[in-house]
Amino acid sequence: MSEELVHTAILGIDISKENFDVALLRGSKYRHKKFTNARKGFEELSEWLGKLGVETLHACMESTGVYSEELAEYLYDRGFSVSMVNPARIKGFARGELKRSKTDKLDASLIARFCAAMNPSLWTPDPVEMRELRSLARRMEALLNMRQQEQNRLEVSDDIVKKSIRRHIRYIDKDIDALKDEINSHIERNPELRDKRKLLESIPAVGEATINVILSHFASIEKFPNPKCLASFLGIAPRHYRSGSSVRGRTRMSKVGRSSLRKAFYMPAVVGLRYNPVLADLGRRLKEAGKPPMLIIGAAMRKLMHIIYGVLKNKTPFDANYSIKTA
Repeated sequence: MSEELVHTAILGIDISKENFDVALLRGSKYRHKKFTNARKGFEELSEWLGKLGVETLHACMESTGVYSEELAEYLYDRGFSVSMVNPARIKGFARGELKRSKTDKLDASLIARFCAAMNPSLWTPDPVEMRELRSLARRMEALLNMRQQEQNRLEVSDDIVKKSIRRHIRYIDKDIDALKDEINSHIERNPELRDKRKLLESIPAVGEATINVILSHFASIEKFPNPKCLASFLGIAPRHYRSGSSVRGRTRMSKVGRSSLRKAFYMPAVVGLRYNPVLADLGRRLKEAGKPPMLIIGAAMRKLMHIIYGVLKNKTPFDANYSIKTA
């Protein structure tokens, strides 16, 4: 080997659905390579790192949900340090470097430099029961979307194909029912998930679908030091637009988290403004203050997240009287 053995290295990873590009940074030198985003590609990456003499590694990638989690788990299981970073942080770092060009190779190098400069916190995978529930919940979301698409087609299709569409909808419905049973059985088999589901069921306007999202993505509530961190993770924290004494833009939702998770809390917040006493009280006060409807819903989403955090963190059911007093 022409390059001497180095015991520490940084690996920037730019990942997509089909492939991922890596930039191995040791000292000031880069090595680049592209792999398939599948088990075979993960093993080829491991072999490549071994040939280069990499013994310890800090891998860094953007948190892109399903595309990045499997690779992150693979690297973690092999003893490497892994950081999963909000894409907004990488984007901000790129602006600081005044980078204009954008390719997968350049993005991987950028992520490696970010990791070297910022030393982001290390990521640990969720317990296996949470990961399995997340897979089941994602499959449920896919089936529900599929059914909605077929129902939309049914409204505009010619009569000659309506029978086929209805037959397919019935098939999807059976699959959804079977998956619901599987999800319920999975939760019942895991005491921690089962206990947390009971706590969440005590919150008005938080239904079965929302509970499954909560349990599969952040049942390990201890990962979030406070409710604000959880709100930021979901992208529902407020973003203020102010500069100097003259610029006063409207406060908006940050939307820097995962849109699929954020979407799961929209309808519970809307329903909660009517049926959850804490959210209803909040909505009334904001409406009397002349706030617009979307701002009220955003505030309700954040308040609901605070309630969920408190219930899980304190391991106590929802108490409307206590929540209103501390609102």
